[in-house]
Formats: sequence, C-alpha cells, structure tokens
Amino acid sequence: MTAEQLIEKYKNPAIIGLGVIVALIAAFVFYKYNQSENNTVAQEEMYKAVFYFEQDSLELALKGDEAKGIRGLQEVADEYSGTKAGKLAAFYTGIIYLKQAKFQESIDYLEKFSSNEGILQARSWAAMGDAYSELNDLENAIKYYKKAADHKGNEQITPTYLMKLGLAYELNNNWKDASDAYDKIITDYPKSQDVADAKKYKAKAQAALSASE
Repeated sequence: MTAEQLIEKYKNPAIIGLGVIVALIAAFVFYKYNQSENNTVAQEEMYKAVFYFEQDSLELALKGDEAKGIRGLQEVADEYSGTKAGKLAAFYTGIIYLKQAKFQESIDYLEKFSSNEGILQARSWAAMGDAYSELNDLENAIKYYKKAADHKGNEQITPTYLMKLGLAYELNNNWKDASDAYDKIITDYPKSQDVADAKKYKAKAQAALSASE
C-alpha cells in the first residue's frame, strides 16, 4: 500500500478522532467554567442560610425561609453538589442533622464533604464518628475518629478527637488502643486541657488491660 493510499484510508478516522478530542476539550473547559459560575451562585444562595445556622435557627438554615426567598442549605447542597460551596453546604447540613439526632442523614451529607482545609475536614470526620457512635456502629465510629485525629494535628482540637477515639475503643473493649490514644494526648499535646482526663483514662485503660491478661 502506497503512502497516498494509507493517507486516504486513515484520513476520515483521523479527522473524526481529532473532532472528538476537540469536543472533549471544549466540554471540559465549559464544565470548569460552569462549575466556577455555579460555585459563585451557590455561595450567594447559601450565605443567608449560614447566618441562620450561626443563630442556631437550625430548621430555617436547613430548609430555608420561603417567605424571604432564602434557600436552605440542604437544597444548595443537593443542587450544587459538585462545587466547593455545595460541599460546604453539605457539611453544614450534616452538622444540623447531627444536632437534630438524625444520624444517618447526618452521615449521608457529611460523606459529600471534602476539603483541603485541615480543621474543617477533621471536624467533618469527627462528626461522622459521633453519628456512627450514636448508631452503635463502633467500628465506623473508631474509623472516623481516627481519621480526624490523624489529620493535620492541631493543639486545640486534635486532643478532643483522641479522647473520643479512646472512649470508642473502650466501648469496643479495646483497652490497648484506648490507652495508646490517651497516651498520644499526654505525649504530643502536653499543654492541652485534655491532658488531666487523658492521664486518668489511660490509667483506667491500663488497669483493665492488666485485668484481662
């Protein structure tokens, strides 16, 4: 087959392939632009609902105030789920459901949240741990407390997550890991206000561990 014949054979597929690539690039650019636009809209939609959240008017924050044209955080989370603002709305929604003792709903929304911001991400995982703990699902409670405690350690909040982790281990009769969680507070965060409790609970865990051997 000559070069001319090869060119003729593959000319149309090559053009079609190039057209597909161009279309995909165009679609991606439009998606990114649209996401940016949607994120701006979502931020504008949610800020009044966040004000309700901060005032502890949880139902108005969650469902909105139709009389004032204010959309709720749940609706924003559902409609703009692919945006940063939508994910933040999902975080708020999950926290509200946790406060309302709707634990599975809390988990469902907190699972939609992700962030590079360490404190907020850890808070989300700890809240999931709380919800699972309330559902008596200790394995998942431990999993998410551990994720929170291990994520970008912070002197102010990480000891609290370690205390929750230790207590969940205790409820699961895992005294060795409970002791280790308390010890991490004592060793890594010696200035924490949780140190006194950590020492007390560590002694309790070690006593229980000795008794079980």
